[in-house]
Amino acid sequence: MLKLIISGGQTGVDRAALDAALHCNIQCGGHCPNGRLAEDGKIHSRYPLKELISKRYMDRTLKNILDADGTVIIYNKALNDGTALTSKLCEKHKSPHLLISAFDTNVYKTYKLIDQFINNNQIEILNIAGPRKCQWDAGYDYAYFCISATLKRII
Repeated sequence: MLKLIISGGQTGVDRAALDAALHCNIQCGGHCPNGRLAEDGKIHSRYPLKELISKRYMDRTLKNILDADGTVIIYNKALNDGTALTSKLCEKHKSPHLLISAFDTNVYKTYKLIDQFINNNQIEILNIAGPRKCQWDAGYDYAYFCISATLKRII
C-alpha cells in the first residue's frame, strides 16, 4: 500500500507530485540539491524535502530513485535531459519504473497505469519525476490531475 510520494522538488512534474500528495493528505518528501535549488530559485519550505550535501541534480535524482520502491516518469513527447537521466538510472539500478508519455496517453489512462504500477510492484514509496516547467509548460497540470486522481482512488 502506498505510504509516501517523493520527488526532487523541481518545477513542473516534481512539484505537481508533491502538491497532489499534500492536497490528498498523503505523506510526501524526497531529496533536493543543497540550497534547495530549482529553476525558479529556492524550493519553498512547505515541501518537506531533505537537502543533500551536493548541489548536483543528478545526485538528487539517484537518491530519490534508490529510496523509492519504484519511479513513475511522466513526460511529453520525448525523454530529454534530467528525465532521460532518470530513466537510465532506473535501468542501471534495476529499479521498477513506468514511463508515461502524455503525448500518447490521456489523463484517464495515465492514472489507471499509475495505479496498476503501484499495485503490481507493491509500491510503498513512489518516486515521481518528469520535465521541469521550462521544458513542458503543461506538465504540472497534467501530472497534478493524474497523480491526484490516483491518490483519491487509494485513500
